[in-house]
This record gives sequence, C-alpha cells and structure tokens, in this order.
Amino acid sequence: MEYVYAAMLLHKAGKKITEDAVKSVLTAAGVTVDDARVKALVAALEGVNIDEAVQKAAFVAPVAAVSGSGDATTKDTKEEKKKEAADEKKAEESAAAGLGALFG
Repeated sequence: MEYVYAAMLLHKAGKKITEDAVKSVLTAAGVTVDDARVKALVAALEGVNIDEAVQKAAFVAPVAAVSGSGDATTKDTKEEKKKEAADEKKAEESAAAGLGALFG
C-alpha cells in the first residue's frame, strides 16, 4: 500500500508521478524500495485520471452502506439493491485489476 500512498501524495502535491519521484518518497519514509513494483505502479497509473478514480471510489462506499440498511424497504427492493451493489463491485474490481498485481 505504501507504493500507492506515495503516488497519491505526489498527485496531491501536484507533482508528476515518475519512478524517481515514487522512489524518493518511499526512501524518505524509510521503505525498502522494490524497483519492479515502482515500475509497475507508474505504468499502471499512466493515463489514469486519479481525481476521477478517487471520486468514484468515494461514491461507491456510501452506496454499499445504504443498500444494507433500511428496515422499511421491501424484500424485493433489498434484493435489487444487493444485485446493483454486486454489479457495481464487479465493475470496480475489473477496473482495478491492473493495480491488483502490484500487491501480490
């Protein structure tokens, strides 16, 4: 996770996410750097709109929480909401599949 955090820190600071920049952040944090993971992270983030990805991730969490609550809703409505939440989760997982290899 520290690799992703380094990239997020660089992004938040308005810096370009490069291999050297990620290595510098990790080294400053006292992390032993794995060059292959850094290279994979930078490659995976190439062309990704990080602001949009964070916004979508933040939006999905409340939707999942809402689908499990609400005693007044009918059984059919609850099942529909669970199915929608599962579909959204599948879409999110497939979108993040490229980044999943970084944490193996």
